[in-house]
Amino acid sequence: MRLLENIYQQDALTLAPLLLGKILVRKFEDGSELRLTINEVEAYRGEDDGACHARFGKTERNSIMYQEGGSIYMFLIYGMYWMLNVVTGSIDHPQAILIRGAGRYNGPGKLTKALKLDKSFYGENLSRSERLWIEDAPMIESFQTSPRIGIDYAPLEWKIKHWRFFI
Repeated sequence: MRLLENIYQQDALTLAPLLLGKILVRKFEDGSELRLTINEVEAYRGEDDGACHARFGKTERNSIMYQEGGSIYMFLIYGMYWMLNVVTGSIDHPQAILIRGAGRYNGPGKLTKALKLDKSFYGENLSRSERLWIEDAPMIESFQTSPRIGIDYAPLEWKIKHWRFFI
C-alpha cells in the first residue's frame, strides 16, 4: 500500500528514519517495475539549516520545498547526477529528505540513474504518481545515524548534525 499524503506532512527529522525499510517503486514506460528497499536517507530542515537548499530562501530551484509535503524535489549536481528528495512538512516550512540509497544502489546518483529519474519528476506527487511512489513496509527498529555527506559548504554546526539515517 502506498504511503498516504499526510505521512509526508511530518517534520523531516521525524519522517526520515520512518522511511528506512519502506519500498521505493519505479514503474517504467514498458510497465515493468523496480522495487527497492530504502536503506539510507538524509534530512534537510528549512531556512535555518545551513546545509539545506532553502538556507537562502525561496528560489525557482527549491520552490517545491515550500509546498505541502508529499512532492518530489529533484536537482542536478555536478552537471550529471539527479538527486531524489521527498518534500516534507507544511506549506512555507521548506524541508526535504534526500534518498541516498535503496536496494543495491548505494549513493544517490547511482540510485537515480538506475531508476531513470530526471527533472521531469520535479513536483510530482508521491501519493498520486503513476511513475514513482513509496509503499509501506514494517518499521525498522534498529538504524544508525551519522553526519550528512557532501555538505562541505555548510557551517560546522550543520556539518556535524547526525541527520543521516541508514540501515
